[in-house]
Amino acid sequence: MKVAVIGAGWAGMAAAIAHTQAGRQVTVFEAARTVGGRARAVPGTLPDDTAITLDNGQHILIGAYTESLRLMRLVGVDVDTALLRLPLTLQFPDGQGLQLPDLPPPLDALLGIVRAKGWDWADKLTLLRTATAWQLHGFRCTPQTSVAQLCAPLTPRLMTEFIDPLCVSALNTPAREASGQVFLRVLQDSLFSGRGGSNLLLPRADLGALFPEPAARWLGQRGGRVITGQRVQRLQPQPGGRWQVVCASGPNHVSEHSADVFDHITLACPSWEASRLVAGVAGIAGLASASPWSAQAAALRFEAITTVYAHALGARLPLPMLALRNTAERPAQFVFDRGQLDGTHGLLAFVVSASDGDRLQIEQQVLQQATTQLGISTLQPVQTVVEKRATFACTPGLQRPGIQVLPGLTACGDYVDGPYPATLEGAVLSGTAVAAQL
Repeated sequence: MKVAVIGAGWAGMAAAIAHTQAGRQVTVFEAARTVGGRARAVPGTLPDDTAITLDNGQHILIGAYTESLRLMRLVGVDVDTALLRLPLTLQFPDGQGLQLPDLPPPLDALLGIVRAKGWDWADKLTLLRTATAWQLHGFRCTPQTSVAQLCAPLTPRLMTEFIDPLCVSALNTPAREASGQVFLRVLQDSLFSGRGGSNLLLPRADLGALFPEPAARWLGQRGGRVITGQRVQRLQPQPGGRWQVVCASGPNHVSEHSADVFDHITLACPSWEASRLVAGVAGIAGLASASPWSAQAAALRFEAITTVYAHALGARLPLPMLALRNTAERPAQFVFDRGQLDGTHGLLAFVVSASDGDRLQIEQQVLQQATTQLGISTLQPVQTVVEKRATFACTPGLQRPGIQVLPGLTACGDYVDGPYPATLEGAVLSGTAVAAQL
């Protein structure tokens, strides 16, 4: 069986691997010149003109990302070297906040809450009572419940210093707008999935080297093809339920690969691209049943993530990652010390999840935030990356498109129907699942 995978992000590479393992001949088409999608490496330059490798956004993984870790190992990545494993920590520059010990659940959460600095006993007891109630209810709530409504019994300090940063880091959606049910599922699978499930896994390598690039090499060694710089223009049904992929590598250039015909196509491109391709198919006689899928994918709303990279000689954080106190004028929720991760000393990465505003304004606000909250006034901006459609807005009751589009046409990605928000784990899980459905 000849299979085309459209998109070489994390979902697409996971799907390509699973198709290959099932004995199918795989060709991956990627519009960009590099693999990785919205979690990829990008070039950068320090103020002294030293060339460095950055990421299109500072990502983290957690210990419960079992499928991501399995695939990394499969394609030859040494995860113990490539990822720095830390207990779940939401610690602020002044030392306040939560840090879980290395114990099996639920003892780690219990002791971490009891030891949390800056929280009084009313905060701690309220959180323990509320978390126990969530567990007794099987980590379920009504579909229309927001995270803010779910957490209404908690104190203002807990909302500001625990729930808000946890929610925006996991769902990239503010608590007042975020799905309570998805939030509970993330808590369940991270805090109660087993020892180490809640651990933070911070990349020590760039995101390209972490999975998509080794995955492309793995495919090539097994006869698969990864064709970059080829945007799929349309899908053309062929006799016998087969499909032709029509590509273009330039405005007026039809690719030589447009002659390729496939038995199956997996759409692993972003939802808006998948919607466009499916809408084109739905306009063909007899295939109008694809229209609802295209409409559902097109209806998704998106949130941006901004990562501000800044450098100062001698800049070093007390921990590889710190939480920051976030306001409209001080927008970053987290800061990462790249010197403690990939050895680029003095380089800090500030993450503004669910960002909204002008790139230059956000950059200046973050530099001021570094001065007031970190005491570092000598930072120089290196690069500010705005991923405008980083994730879908994970809102209550959201209806997401499914894996199956038409016979011979499936879709995967962090946006397809599933229990998780737009995460790397959600992406690779969908990629593995789509291959299993053939």
